Amino acid sequence: MNRFFLSAVLAAAFSTSAFAAPVKTVVIRQAPEFSYLAAGNRSQSLKSLRGQPVVLIIAESPDNRAFRKQIKYLREIYSQFASRNVVFAAAFKDGSAEPVESDVPFAIVNNGPSVAFAYGVEDDFSIAIIGKDGNIDYQTGKVLTPQRIRDVIKNSFAVQAEARREIPR
Repeated sequence: MNRFFLSAVLAAAFSTSAFAAPVKTVVIRQAPEFSYLAAGNRSQSLKSLRGQPVVLIIAESPDNRAFRKQIKYLREIYSQFASRNVVFAAAFKDGSAEPVESDVPFAIVNNGPSVAFAYGVEDDFSIAIIGKDGNIDYQTGKVLTPQRIRDVIKNSFAVQAEARREIPR
């Protein structure tokens, strides 16, 4: 009896799937919103940056060792990031809102502690790469090489989707 039931279920599954249209599955991990002060002291949000990759660095403070090391790595190939319109943002868990001393321009996120919480950062350092579509493409608590950041941005879902072309049937 059990074999018959299993066979009937499998036959039904295969017969309906043969005629069903292919399902397109997209995994989405929407980046939590944050805001920052833009030029002219205007408040801007992450949503206003759609269409541009965003590198968000969350650290305990601007003096954090991992944060400083990450900035040093970003300086190495900043010109390549600038040509791709990459936006760099920093959120500090201690609530600091002072500008970051660096050749790489950073937008300082308002309310760093709540942003750290929204991104699930419990340690003193994290980096999140947000794609053009507003999804988190990569997040880690380790300092990333500039090449790794470039690879994630270059191979994000949004970039790959733009590069795809329809195959004629």
